[in-house]
Amino acid sequence: MAAATKWNSRSRPLRLDKSRIPPHLSGMQSQNPLIADFVKLANSAAGTFAGMTREAREGARERVKEAMGGMDFVSREEFDAVKAMASKAREENEKLAERLAALEAKLADS
Repeated sequence: MAAATKWNSRSRPLRLDKSRIPPHLSGMQSQNPLIADFVKLANSAAGTFAGMTREAREGARERVKEAMGGMDFVSREEFDAVKAMASKAREENEKLAERLAALEAKLADS
């Protein structure tokens, strides 16, 4: 048994028995050269269109990256961290304002 080919007792390569194919399905190629040329043209056009689509997508992606590269965006995690810090600072500020008001009231009474 060759190292590159691994076949066990149940598996074997599939072979097409061309004698069992009906005559009307025997060839995928047309006998008419005009139709064969049209099929080649359609296949070429489909390949070209797929390539153009891929290039357009990649180009658009690059333009968006370039446009957004100059802007200062932050990640969602950084935004949430700063938001939590601001909320905590606001709460501490309110507590300090209450404490200052209590101390000023105490000073005014004395």
